[in-house]
Amino acid sequence: MWLFSPIARRFAPAAGVALLLLSACGQGGDARAPESGDRAVARVQDQTIWASDVRREAVAQGLVGEDEPLDVTSDLFGRVLDEVIDRKLLAREAERRGLDESDLVQRRLEATRERILGDVLIETEIAGDVNEQKIQELYRDQVRRAQTSDEIRTRLILSRTREEAAAVVGVLAQGAAFEAVAAQSSIDDATRYSGGDLGYRTIDVLPQAYADALRGQPAGATVGPFQTEGGWAVLRVEDRRRETPPTLEQARPQIVRYLTYEGIRQELATLRGKARIERLVTPTSTPPTTSTPAPQAAPTPPASASAP
Repeated sequence: MWLFSPIARRFAPAAGVALLLLSACGQGGDARAPESGDRAVARVQDQTIWASDVRREAVAQGLVGEDEPLDVTSDLFGRVLDEVIDRKLLAREAERRGLDESDLVQRRLEATRERILGDVLIETEIAGDVNEQKIQELYRDQVRRAQTSDEIRTRLILSRTREEAAAVVGVLAQGAAFEAVAAQSSIDDATRYSGGDLGYRTIDVLPQAYADALRGQPAGATVGPFQTEGGWAVLRVEDRRRETPPTLEQARPQIVRYLTYEGIRQELATLRGKARIERLVTPTSTPPTTSTPAPQAAPTPPASASAP
């Protein structure tokens, strides 16, 4: 298995939106370009709007990628510039009415400021510590781990009771197509309409009951019935193949995200260890568990032919 954990959404850079919100409530001036080679593209009263302000807003909205250029003469730039102008006008009017003086607004502005500073720390200090040597070392380690694993493509028929599952096994033994029986009988709506297809995955990412049942089973084997959290499962092993790791360039974005996340985690562990923190409430709910593996819409191609 390619072993990277997905980076938490809350650590994704949000400085684009936050910076515009904060700067919109500033006191004007902005005579100096915020970035080298920046260009003034509009003025609202005594506030200058720079090309970098517009591009950050476009990135924050997902209209352009982080590293994509944005032509100041393009229609897209013009539309986003109008949004930035409107935001500044609204912010100025809110200031004129004294809305920025309320405690609630001040707390929201402070939260925005904290978010910006946290993002800047991540972007300049933590992400900046991710270098080529660390990227290649982690890639080699992941390739070594991935080459020890097999990927298994399976299909699933899930039944409510053991008796129903045993009946499914009997129908399959008479030559019925697994896909047809899954579509007709499976109670797992996530997979039944794709013939029960769970796609390719390695044993270690499957729920324990599935992993135990599939371990050592050859392609073509029918496995089960066995009990799971969601019911009684019958599986068909469609294929087994050696897991093929992605190339370094395919894996690079994921590696960088992972190393950045690890840097954030370590920094937070250090900061929490130094800080005096008192939590005044304790969560009582726990996240729900899944009873069946998450299906893939279609069999995945070899990792060497697809981005990670």
